[in-house]
Amino acid sequence: MTTKLTLTVEKDIIELAKAYANKKGRSLSDLIENYLKTLVQKDKDKDELSPTIKKLLGSVKVPKGFDYKKELQSALSKKYSK
Repeated sequence: MTTKLTLTVEKDIIELAKAYANKKGRSLSDLIENYLKTLVQKDKDKDELSPTIKKLLGSVKVPKGFDYKKELQSALSKKYSK
C-alpha cells in the first residue's frame, strides 16, 4: 500500500533530482523510496550479526587502545611491500 508523503526540499535540488530521475527512466518517488529502503536495510544489517560471528564474539582479547585500522594497514603494507 502506498501513502502520500509531503517533503520540503530546496527548489533547485528538486529540479536536479527530477532531471536525474527522468534520465534514469524512473520517477522521483521511486528514487526516494528506494533510497529510504537502502537506508533502512543498511541500518538493519548493522544490527544483525551472523550466527558464526556471534559465536566468535569475545573469543579474542585485545589490549585496551588497540587500533585495528592501524594494525591492518601495517600488515597490508608489509605484505605488499615485498
